[in-house]
Amino acid sequence: MIVVAAGRSTRLGGGAAKQYRPVAGVPLVLRAVRPCGAHPEVAHLVLVLPPDDAANPPAFLAPHQGSALTLVAGGAERADSVAAGLAAVRPECRVVLVHDGARPFPARSVIDAVIAYARAGEGAIAALPVTDTIKEAVAADPTRIGATVPRSRLWRAQTPQGFPRELLERAYAEAGARASEATDESALVEACGGTVRLVPDTLRNLKVTTPEDLALAERLAEPEP
Repeated sequence: MIVVAAGRSTRLGGGAAKQYRPVAGVPLVLRAVRPCGAHPEVAHLVLVLPPDDAANPPAFLAPHQGSALTLVAGGAERADSVAAGLAAVRPECRVVLVHDGARPFPARSVIDAVIAYARAGEGAIAALPVTDTIKEAVAADPTRIGATVPRSRLWRAQTPQGFPRELLERAYAEAGARASEATDESALVEACGGTVRLVPDTLRNLKVTTPEDLALAERLAEPEP
């Protein structure tokens, strides 16, 4: 399993990088890593960090490093970081999951369902159905509504996302240099003709991007004893 935490968190404001901000006393990335590493089906966990941090990791990661956790330097874009993580996953791992290091509360049941689809030869992603009314702006005037988009078949992609390893590697190979343009792994798999299933997720699996997200994560988190 790959946990991607190589971003610089510009939208969260000044201070420590987002992945190291405390959430109820525990670094955000550690809250994302723990449930993944504790899952009985996860044989190898690869954590992708900014290059400087991968070379000199935060002290709180020291107790977790070893044969089950590998630290890898990330790239310029998300897809580059996932590719670096994929290259580091042990060869015997034939199913690969990718999770955002900024999502501290992945559900065990969702991880289970994603793994089940990937083992059956298909991709799968955690996702939420869109419940808001969606408006499309006019290209020449982004403040003007051009259309209301039907939402009945729209979903918000989340993580974890899981795939047969061969399928994900093929998706990266076929995309080549264009892979860095993808905002998630399922887009690459879809482009190469792979099937990707939707696994209903919960609002609790939020991605911390803004100060408001961080405050919400604080309220959802259980403090350390």
